Amino acid sequence: MIRISSQQIFQGGINRLQDLNSTLNQTQEQISTGKRVNRPSDDPVAAARILKLDQELQRISTYQRNTDLAENRLEQEENALDRSVDVIQRIRELTVQAGSGSLSANDRKSISAEMKERLGQLADITNTRDASGEYIFSGFQGANPAYARDGNGNWVYQGDEGQRSLEIDDGVTVPISDHGKGIYSTVPAATFAESDPGNQAGARINSVEVIDQTAFDAVAPDDIEITVDATAGTLTAVNSRTGTVLTAPPLPYTSGEPVEIAGVRATITDAGDGDQFTIRTGEKQSVFRTIENLIAGLDGIDKGSEAGRDAYDDLIANSLNNLDNAQESIVLKQTEIGGRLNAVESTKSFLEDSSVYSEEIRSELRDVDYAEAISRLSFQSFVLQAAQQSFAQVSRLSLFDRL
Repeated sequence: MIRISSQQIFQGGINRLQDLNSTLNQTQEQISTGKRVNRPSDDPVAAARILKLDQELQRISTYQRNTDLAENRLEQEENALDRSVDVIQRIRELTVQAGSGSLSANDRKSISAEMKERLGQLADITNTRDASGEYIFSGFQGANPAYARDGNGNWVYQGDEGQRSLEIDDGVTVPISDHGKGIYSTVPAATFAESDPGNQAGARINSVEVIDQTAFDAVAPDDIEITVDATAGTLTAVNSRTGTVLTAPPLPYTSGEPVEIAGVRATITDAGDGDQFTIRTGEKQSVFRTIENLIAGLDGIDKGSEAGRDAYDDLIANSLNNLDNAQESIVLKQTEIGGRLNAVESTKSFLEDSSVYSEEIRSELRDVDYAEAISRLSFQSFVLQAAQQSFAQVSRLSLFDRL
């Protein structure tokens, strides 16, 4: 028989009451906090999983902020490009209007005045800033305006060719900016021709037009150099880079009559022996330069002579082609941005689904079931009360009561 002393009885009762009270307090804490696991000791396995889920939700939250930033930047750029297209379209309409033969010099100056306003408007658009105050079309040089006037008053690109990217998910990176040089400056220019400065007075080439794209593509982007032999009534053309002869035998030359060379039709007038002309096939020109040249031509070309009229007509035709190319450049970039926005939207939806799924799992592991917890609390309170009453009865037992 094991002897149990009064001290053991008292100590055992106290320990039992403390255990019951601790369990009751734990249940009360769960109900008050709404969490089943408040410390790792409550459920070590669940606590470890909750910690991983917390880290996953933090990762998702960071990427969600990145997707919002990427979406805002891309939408801002898309809006700027939309406005650019509107401005260029208006300038194109004015260019078509300027091509009318019934306009007076004052009419042309009025058109030129509006074009100057539109040019400034286009510059303001290209110098759009984001929420942090950086210029969105300046590449990595966000503190500098994308376009500014140089010493001659012409608009020139001031940024670099950097493209900013943002990670919107593990292994998923999306570009969130585009430099203005690639959109507004390196625009394919219309095919045009130049006369050699050493040509005789009055010699000119005009009405340059691509009429056979396949033959033209075989030469472009190399230039075409033309040499006239007025005495023999012929002309010879060669590829400026390779020296390949493009006219074998030489083509007949008649002043003012169009000739076709490598898919390009042009008219050479009043050329003398040895006069040379160059057809540019692969030039790039900014939309700002196109508009500036157009304004200068409207203000400065004298249509009183045949040469002036030819130069004016060529200006209008080339400007229209260049403006169309500029619009196409912007539209292509808009299409690219649309693809990026779709990627951002898809990733954003995936992150939202992942966040909901992780939240549900964490809730199952961490959050308390109130109905079960309240029922458990009532039972624990009942057990504690019974233990207290039992201890009270046992603690009154003593041999001295029998003496």
